[in-house]
Parts: sequence; C-alpha cells; structure tokens
Amino acid sequence: MAKPSGPILLSVPAVAEGQRLDNFLLRQLKGVPRSLVYRLVRKGAIRVNGRRVRVERRVSGGDEIRVPPLDRPADGGAETPVHVPDGVLRLLRAGIIHEDDDYLVLDKPAGLAVHGGSGLSFGIIEAARLLRPGEPLELGHRLDRETSGCLVLTKSRRGLQAFHEALRAGHVAKRYLALVAGRWQGPPRRCDLPIAQERDGTGRRRMRAVAQSDAATARSAISLFTPVEPYGQFTLVAVDIGTGRTHQIRVHGGALGHPVAGDHDYGNPEANRTARAAGLQRMFLHAQSIRFPDWQGEERLYSAPLPDDLQDVLQTLAEGGR
Repeated sequence: MAKPSGPILLSVPAVAEGQRLDNFLLRQLKGVPRSLVYRLVRKGAIRVNGRRVRVERRVSGGDEIRVPPLDRPADGGAETPVHVPDGVLRLLRAGIIHEDDDYLVLDKPAGLAVHGGSGLSFGIIEAARLLRPGEPLELGHRLDRETSGCLVLTKSRRGLQAFHEALRAGHVAKRYLALVAGRWQGPPRRCDLPIAQERDGTGRRRMRAVAQSDAATARSAISLFTPVEPYGQFTLVAVDIGTGRTHQIRVHGGALGHPVAGDHDYGNPEANRTARAAGLQRMFLHAQSIRFPDWQGEERLYSAPLPDDLQDVLQTLAEGGR
C-alpha cells in the first residue's frame, strides 16, 4: 500500500443521480475495501455537502462528497478480483426470471447476501457482474440474506433512475409469502407502525416498531398481512408492502403477535424450535412477486415460486395435522 493521500473531494455528476452513496463511493474509490467505506460513513468521516449521512442515502447531481485520506493500492487503484464459486454462478444463471437491456430480474437463492462486505467477499451484485462483465449492473433494491425470491437489478442508467423514482413515489408493489407463528384469527390486518433503528448491547443494529406519537426519528411503513392457510400452529400469509424498510415484515409481524418462523432476531424461540423440527433451516420469508413501472411507464410484473425447501416445510406441517 502507498502512503495515505490527502482528502478526496468528489462531485456527483448528473448521470449518477439516484445512486446509493455506498455504490457511488465503491465505484469511485477503486481498490478501497467495502468494509472501510461503510465504517467511514458510519463514523461521519465521509460527508456529503458537509453533513453526516447514511450509506443508503441517494446522491444527487452536484453533491460534494469529502473523503478523508485513504491508503491507496500501490498499483494505482486496481480492484482486487472477486472470486465467486462456479456453483454460485450456475445457481444465479438458473435463477434468471427476466432479462432485457434495462433489467435483470433474479429469483434470489436464500443464504446469499445481495452485496459483499461485513466479512463477505462477494454478494449477488458482485456475482452478477461476473456473469455480465462490462455492463453497468446495480441493485434496484435489497433483500435480507435469508430471504429468497424476486430481486431486481438494473442494467442501464434509465432503468436505475426509473426504478428508484418508483420506489420513492411508492409505485413499487412487493408481495411476500411468510409463515408466521400462531393461528391467524379474522380478516387481513394492516400494520402502519413506523420503524425506528437502534443498537443492542453488542452494537448490532436492530429495528423496532414504535407508536405514531413516538415516530419523530422513525420511518413510515405499511404492511398488509392476508392469511392464506393454517399449518398446525402456524399460518401462511401473503404480505403486501409499498415501502421497503429494513426488516419491515419481520418487525410488523412481531408487532401483530405473529413473528416470522425461523427469525432468530425478532421471532418466537418456541415457535422456531417447532418449525426447525419440521425441517425449516432458515427464515420462512419469500419475495413472491414485484410490480413496478419501467422508464417508459409500462407496468412490469415478475414472480418467483415458493422454493422446494419451504414447500417441504409446509408439507411436513400439513401431514402433522391442521
């Protein structure tokens, strides 16, 4: 590594409008570890227009970003090659739902993070860029590592900008399938509790639902839970969300008294043990479909079937009696 250079001042061009801060920085700061970029943003060492920001902030054309002195690679900034196992690449190829000049829609496998960092050398986006070298692939949105199902990647600036504009305007409709603890009583229920972020005793980020009166620092969120079918002491539900807050369905499900099966952060330990005995090896949450307008205003709708591992859990629970 070379000696640290001086502070870096980056000006966001108009074509980068709408990109997440982390994605913009990683493309500009070639060779700088993702974990370092995230740490500097969290500490407030990287500032946008003189202010502290979060990594998920969307940049705007003309924004001025100040980056502190960094150790730069001695070779002038070449990126360290990302190694992705051939099995993962085959899995992603088989999971392509749709592809055109603007969008690549994947049936994301459970167990893969959407991007590298925090000890992960690669994620879906890094692997996808190996499948489509030279193309400007970006994540349209995110899914939790354990969540399977529809994930939209963009392949053009117009596709990315249109998707992010639709997200901001609430025009992206997502439907999930979740197995929740407890027998659902009554009709569908809507949860509109805002979601706030906090840190637990170990410093890990956790989300919690708060009352509307305490929502000054929380973010609005709306989830509609519709019961589909009971399975023993669980219920399969469809969840429609217009917002996409971190851990939204998991937090709202818990607030309604029906936490997601297999959720070790917000779930019910006894219910999780029962689900594990039925073969559940991960959180039972699947992004079944996504609908959004493309850059031409045409509606796009994509869906992904419930994967075999979750189908097997339902069958085992059904055989145990409903």
